[in-house]
Amino acid sequence: MDLRSDCDHKVLSARQATNWQAKPIFFPLKAVSLQCACAPRGGQHATVQPFSDEDASIETLSHCSSFSDTTSVADEGGEANEDAAEEDFQYKLKGFIDSTVDKSAKTRQGALDGLKTAMATRILYEFISERRMTITDSIERCLKKGKGEEQRAAASLACLLCIQLGSGIESEEVFKTLKPVFKNILADGSANIQVRQAVATSLGLCTLVAEDDIMDVHATMECFEGLFTRSYVKEDGTRPAMGPQTTQLHTNALLSWALLLTICTASQLKDILHKHLPKLPMLLESEDVNMRIAAGETIALLFELARVMDSEFEFDEWDDLCDKLSALATDCNKHRAKTDKRKQRSVFRDVLKAVEEGDFQSESIRFGTERMTIDTWVRKRTYDAFREFVGSGMNYHLQANEFIRDVFELGPPMLVDSATLKAMKISRFERHLYNSAAFKARTKARNKFRDKRVDVGEF
Repeated sequence: MDLRSDCDHKVLSARQATNWQAKPIFFPLKAVSLQCACAPRGGQHATVQPFSDEDASIETLSHCSSFSDTTSVADEGGEANEDAAEEDFQYKLKGFIDSTVDKSAKTRQGALDGLKTAMATRILYEFISERRMTITDSIERCLKKGKGEEQRAAASLACLLCIQLGSGIESEEVFKTLKPVFKNILADGSANIQVRQAVATSLGLCTLVAEDDIMDVHATMECFEGLFTRSYVKEDGTRPAMGPQTTQLHTNALLSWALLLTICTASQLKDILHKHLPKLPMLLESEDVNMRIAAGETIALLFELARVMDSEFEFDEWDDLCDKLSALATDCNKHRAKTDKRKQRSVFRDVLKAVEEGDFQSESIRFGTERMTIDTWVRKRTYDAFREFVGSGMNYHLQANEFIRDVFELGPPMLVDSATLKAMKISRFERHLYNSAAFKARTKARNKFRDKRVDVGEF
């Protein structure tokens, strides 16, 4: 054996003796792009990549290959790595904010998407509060000068910005700037129809969060009324002909209008009940399943609010309404898609129960160590509105966002250490047993209910 081979043999033996392996090391860092830092000089910008859901998650681990020992790195550099990760994350966010004014539409779009994902999955109040007007100016510019997808992303970002700031002076300043732009787009019949759809949804939630004057809330509701009432049956009994995109715009306007019903005064509700409750059942005859469902849920919400004001509330056309709801809850129309019928029947069984009995099928939502019960139509409409923008980050916001916790009356955020969290976790086997029992009980309940349904002729 020559000298080189002998050295290699000794090194290998030493490695085996110490049980050494070249393992990949996992740091609690997000994979932060360095494209912004490496952008060429002279005012040119590199393409900014938006966050993915995995990249923005607080539990994302950066997979770095190294020949160092994992234990020593975790012990010596844990806190330093966390600080560095936070600095890199904020640096990337600053890059996104700067890129929202880039000349390239693709770069602006990527920056808006990156900010949206970050705000949906993390609490960034301190960082955003200092830069709220800069972000607001960028959103306004993208709404006015952008096209299509960029405008839709800007409208969604406006909602997430208000959710991060919460209800107060800061969000009021943001909304005061953006509200006129939203209303101009919504009223502009020549604007992109999908942009108008997005703006209708965003204007509703921003008004709920940031509007400080109830009369201004009512004025915004009248803007929505001007849209969805065009889907009402005409005085001569004919139904207006409109395309699916226009119907979706009216559906979004109706859902935003219903969201704002939850914060109306008693006197406003009385006027609305008198004006709209007799006409809303007309929308149950729409050819669009989403419009039918939105109308049904809005009717259930109005009945709930009316009964809160007056437990003896009565509706003159109650019998006809119940007949319509019952027909939709057992719809077997062969000309409709099976998925649409299934979705519709599920919703209208609950709506019929709400109108007839004043009941609500409650739902329990678990997040972290807490649970929240959706037990009213008011809560459901509010929860659905927030979830539409926050998406998969809803549970995280329910845990940590003080504003959202205040909306759902959850109290201040709970602080639970890792040891307590670990002790509260159940084993996989126990979870399996629980899920099996819940599945069996749910199946029995559904089978029992199916036996009572008139649901024949579908095939």
